[in-house]
This record gives sequence, structure tokens and C-alpha cells, in this order.
Amino acid sequence: MPQKKTSTEGSNLDEVIAEALRNRERREKSYREQAMKIFPPICARCGREFSGKKLRELTVHHKDHNHDNNPPDGSNWELLCLYCHDNEHSRDLNSEYYDAPTPGDEEKKPTTTYKAFAGLEALLKQKK
Repeated sequence: MPQKKTSTEGSNLDEVIAEALRNRERREKSYREQAMKIFPPICARCGREFSGKKLRELTVHHKDHNHDNNPPDGSNWELLCLYCHDNEHSRDLNSEYYDAPTPGDEEKKPTTTYKAFAGLEALLKQKK
């Protein structure tokens, strides 16, 4: 039977989660501000320009997908609009889903050895 959590355990967990979210938000804000100073407000993929209130639709994409890798020269960043950023991250998901071979990977062996038509030729010869 699961043990009931005490209110202090729940509040400690809530505090830890809240602190982690504040740290992430602070980190994102700092590298976003740096990227916005370094790069022009243009999506690196589709080329759309952003200004005014639309600037919030421009996001910082980490090229190596490591959000802790934030060099001051911005070499790991590129500004992408929301749509291109979503597309960039869905590429990985799509390639995993379709299991497409990537360059440099070895040819995959079949996962099954069952051959549905293995004895078909013999059966057809018997019918003649």
C-alpha cells in the first residue's frame, strides 16, 4: 500500500521544482538576450524578419541540442521562428519514427528470419 506523503515532503518537492523552473527561465532569458544582440531578427531557416511584438516568435535553437552549451560568441545558436524550431525538433522524431538510415550508419540486418513464400515453389511443382 503506498505511503501517504506528508505536507512537508510535498512542499519540498514543489520548492525544488519551482527553483528548477526559475533557473531554466533565467538561463534561457540570458542566452536569448545575448543571441538577440548578436544576430539580426531573422529566422535562419525561412528568412522571415521579425520586429515589435512579433519578436517573441523568434526562438534560440541550440545547434547541438545541448541547452547548457552557451558560448558567448553564439556559435551554438541560431534564431528560428516558432514554426521552423518545431520543424527542426520534429525531424529527429520523424527520423526515429520512420527509422530512416542516416549517412555513416551500417546497413541494418533484417529483424526477422521468417520467409513467407519459402516452400511455394515446391508446392507449385506438385500441382502440375
